[in-house]
Amino acid sequence: MGIIKVENIRVYAYHGCLLEEGKIGSDYRVDVKVKADLSKSTKSDELEDTVDYVHLNLIVKEEMAIRAKLLEHVADRIIERILEEIPMVKWAKISVSKINPPIGGDVEMVTIVLKRKRKG
Repeated sequence: MGIIKVENIRVYAYHGCLLEEGKIGSDYRVDVKVKADLSKSTKSDELEDTVDYVHLNLIVKEEMAIRAKLLEHVADRIIERILEEIPMVKWAKISVSKINPPIGGDVEMVTIVLKRKRKG
């Protein structure tokens, strides 16, 4: 088994409960961590034998482009797609952070973290 991480994926998106957030958007950071059996790829040196981090990045970008009120909802969609589209992933952990959230204080970011194992 092994871990693949794609960290600090930066995207501009329009999530949030406030109407203004849907209009002006803000900066987000997404971190992805997946566990998979990497023993075959360590020997074969072939992309089809591993988890393609380009695919992980694409899933994040596509799901972040779909507006949601809650970061939890976006993170859940990302995990669902990873587990659906990449069968070798055993579990996925997703962190979605809103940079400089509009919460009336000097806050660098708020982050939600979800982790899910493949069923069965």
